[in-house]
Amino acid sequence: MNFPARQIRARHTPDTITVYQAYPPEIAEPALAAGRFVAPFKRERMTWIKPSFLWMMYRCGWATKPGQERVLAIEISRAGFEWALEHSCLSHFDRDHHPSREDWTRQLRASPVRIQWDPERALNLAPLPHRSLQVGLSGEAVTRYIDEWTVDIRDVTALTTQIHRRVLAGDAPAATALLPEEPAYPLPDRVARVIGASGHEAPATT
Repeated sequence: MNFPARQIRARHTPDTITVYQAYPPEIAEPALAAGRFVAPFKRERMTWIKPSFLWMMYRCGWATKPGQERVLAIEISRAGFEWALEHSCLSHFDRDHHPSREDWTRQLRASPVRIQWDPERALNLAPLPHRSLQVGLSGEAVTRYIDEWTVDIRDVTALTTQIHRRVLAGDAPAATALLPEEPAYPLPDRVARVIGASGHEAPATT
């Protein structure tokens, strides 16, 4: 199946979207108990959320990398997610998206959210031609994420292990059947332009 080069694909409902993060048990367990991130989670650090389950698997090595042994599915409000995107800046200068490097630098300094479009991953974690979205939250965005946007936090480490076992056994159909469904996320045009989603022009300069 062919996908647009830059498209958000995610598990979502009319009101929420699911993103993924991986943490050590000492951060994951208090978050699961509280239903939101609490100490020792550090609000002052940038935190990256990922709508793609397989990109999370690539990042955490199927929950085998030190400090990433617990994979969490965080359900957040779509209103919050779209606020983050609308107040974001691409992490790297893109001459097709920014009028100048100076304009990008000003935007980067002012924005509490970073956007990266990295190669999406296949079941074997090999890179694919189309991109997957990563969203880095800092400052005001982290506060909103924790205190306003989070609806539910679930531990999907067991699911991660189940899928990985089938991948290692060479049973791709069984592994694929367990993957979360991630249809295209319907972005408002104004938000799609900010993040440079496929089919949308860069935002106008002021």
